[in-house]
Amino acid sequence: MAFELPALPYDYEALQPYMSKETLEYHHDKHHKAYVDNGNKLAAEAGMGDLSVEEVVKQSFGKNAGLFNNAAQHYNHIHFWKWMKKGGGGNKLPGALQKAVDSDLGGYDKFKADFIAAGTTQFGSGWAWVSVKDGKLAISKTPNGENPLVHGASPILGVDVWEHSYYIDYRNARPKYLEAFVDSLINWDHVLELYEKAK
Repeated sequence: MAFELPALPYDYEALQPYMSKETLEYHHDKHHKAYVDNGNKLAAEAGMGDLSVEEVVKQSFGKNAGLFNNAAQHYNHIHFWKWMKKGGGGNKLPGALQKAVDSDLGGYDKFKADFIAAGTTQFGSGWAWVSVKDGKLAISKTPNGENPLVHGASPILGVDVWEHSYYIDYRNARPKYLEAFVDSLINWDHVLELYEKAK
């Protein structure tokens, strides 16, 4: 199953002023495309060209760094685009998700503070996550392209803290970007969809 660059699920202006057209053009059309192109080449060389992206991520982790980095970043970005929408974010979560956030993460305000803290304190490039692990929600952070799939968990929400995700719009103010992501961009419907699958 060759990796393919998905189209954005909205137009390039849709997420303004929280994420600019210029950021999406660079991030999607150049950075994500490079992960797809390099990932396909490296997966074919490793004899994994027929595997799903999830399988390539799991099988290459700790064994083939070049392939893992590109495949994991492809997986992360497939979802990253869907984790955002125009008019998203805020504390109006679908019922089942709200219940899990309340019981596992201490409620919305604590989730928001802990998720932003995870993204802010990830040194260098990486991601902050909410995942389902052993039936419960957990917040974590990972370096570079690493994701919860390789730690026995199913990611249901992630935010990219590589500088290419925010530098054009926020310069070095990563916490401000993370706040905008949580308050104004999260597509809770995609989070719910992944949560229901993960359970």
